[in-house]
Amino acid sequence: MRLPLIAPADLTPEQKPLYDAMRKGIASNFNTFKVERADGALMGPWNPWLHEPAIGAAIWDLTLAMTANATLPDNVRQIAILVVGARYDAAYEIYAHIAVAEHEGMSPERLATLVADLKPNDLSKEESIAFDLAYALSRGGTLPEPVYRLAVATFGQHGTNELIYLVGLYAMVSTTLNGFNVPVPERD
Repeated sequence: MRLPLIAPADLTPEQKPLYDAMRKGIASNFNTFKVERADGALMGPWNPWLHEPAIGAAIWDLTLAMTANATLPDNVRQIAILVVGARYDAAYEIYAHIAVAEHEGMSPERLATLVADLKPNDLSKEESIAFDLAYALSRGGTLPEPVYRLAVATFGQHGTNELIYLVGLYAMVSTTLNGFNVPVPERD
C-alpha cells in the first residue's frame, strides 16, 4: 500500500465532505465486501480518492452516476467488471466483485473462469456479448465493428453506451488500485 489509510479524525476540511459522501454511497451500493478499517478509514479505491479530494470527488460522482443510472442487468454488469478486473489483475477489484457476484448467485466455476481471464462456456447471449465487448476494449484499440453492432442490437444504443462507460470506469478503478498497490482485506 503506497498511500496510508486516513482515519476519520485525520481528514482535512477538503476530504471530510467526500468521505461523508462516499460512506453514504458505500452503505447503499457497495456493502457486500469490506471497505473500511475498524476505525472508519476507507480502503479500496476510496482511500486514494480521498488523498486527492478534487479528483476523487469527480471519480466518485461518475461511480455514483454509473450505479444510479444503470439499466443493464446486474449479471451483465458483473461480467464486464470482472473481465476488466482480470485483465488488469486488480486484486481488490477482483475481490470486491467476486463478493458482489457471489451475492447475486454467480457460480464458483464461472467466477474462477472469469478471473482466470477466460470466457465461461455457460454465459447467456447478453452475458457473452458483455464479455466480448469488455474483453476487446480492455485490450486496447478500437472496439471491433461486429462486437459493437451486436451490442447495439442486443442492448440498444443506451445500453451499449453504458457498457462502454462501465468498462472505462473499471479500467480507471483498476489502474488506481494497481498504481497505489491497494491490498485485499482478509475475507470473513
